[in-house]
Amino acid sequence: MSATQYTLSLACADQPGIVFTVSRFILNSGGNILESQQYDDPLDERFFMRVQFEVAGASDLDLLRRACGEEVAPYAMEWQLHDTTRRTRTLIMVSRFGHCLNDLLYRWTMGELNIEIAGVVSNHTDFEDLIRSHGLDFHHIPVTPDTKPAAEAELLSLVESRDVDLVVLARYMQVLSDDASKALDGRAINIHHSFLPSFKGARPYDQAHQRGVKLVGATAHYVTAHLDEGPIIEQDVVRVDHRLQASQLVSAGRDVESRVLSKAVRWHCENRVLLNGHRTVVFS
Repeated sequence: MSATQYTLSLACADQPGIVFTVSRFILNSGGNILESQQYDDPLDERFFMRVQFEVAGASDLDLLRRACGEEVAPYAMEWQLHDTTRRTRTLIMVSRFGHCLNDLLYRWTMGELNIEIAGVVSNHTDFEDLIRSHGLDFHHIPVTPDTKPAAEAELLSLVESRDVDLVVLARYMQVLSDDASKALDGRAINIHHSFLPSFKGARPYDQAHQRGVKLVGATAHYVTAHLDEGPIIEQDVVRVDHRLQASQLVSAGRDVESRVLSKAVRWHCENRVLLNGHRTVVFS
């Protein structure tokens, strides 16, 4: 008999009975637990959990959500229940650096990411042919200081009309305004070219070369109104040395940026990232 898989993720104040209650809900729903991860944060006394389970035969997501809500109501939980077969509708944004875009398109084509690309937005036209060659809609939204409010209004309208769940800034080189960042709170991911907050501004790899760095890194984080200070999802580094020129640091940086961003997107779309204040809990 065919089965449907679901993921339940939750966060609440730490207290007895949470795991029992969740397990009882799944059992009473005819479910079978496939994977379960949990974390008890001793600093904030908060409990985090992600459970993946399957239900044999036909099942109704709305009914499951209603039953779950009734079961966990005494715990004042923040929780989400998702059908794992539903792909996250994702809007990708890019400027003139295409390595992260290309990596996401490749992984999407290979079925490695649980996303449905709703379109690609750029303030330039450099990658229009590439995007259309994948059968995707391309949206050119140029941005200048004078047109920025109108450009962001067009972007947010697109997010709403395309029923977008996630916005990915794949080296989109425009800073979102406070209003746009707040509108996309918790559903926009950015990739930064270093371990934050190092080497901000223009030509970061030239700055890194001048400082003689030994590690080149990247940080994927949620977008907030505070530039490059959103909750961090993933970071990684690659070791370099004095023999590498600035152009070679750029190449090394592109690889680690692409890798870090794809992990962050995959974990978000698999409901493995739970916000914990200014931090995240990632059940990777």
